[in-house]
Amino acid sequence: MDRNARTYGTSGGVEITDGVIERLAAAAEQGLDHRRLRPRGRPALGTGAARVAQVRLPPELSEALADRAARDGTRSSDVIRAALREYLKV
Repeated sequence: MDRNARTYGTSGGVEITDGVIERLAAAAEQGLDHRRLRPRGRPALGTGAARVAQVRLPPELSEALADRAARDGTRSSDVIRAALREYLKV
């Protein structure tokens, strides 16, 4: 390693040096392959934008919800959506 090489810290455990910056800049100048990008944001839940509805739950209902989500290997919000769909017949 060059003793005169300047370091700027680390990113993801990789030491950022002038050489790393030059390599990344060269790759960026060649263009970006959009097929390699991951989609951003949350996946859609339905046909339109989702809305947030907050509810207050008594402790026993909150515990039952958390238990069910853990038993199903899912999130509380998924359990709530499934229960509402069944109750509202939608």
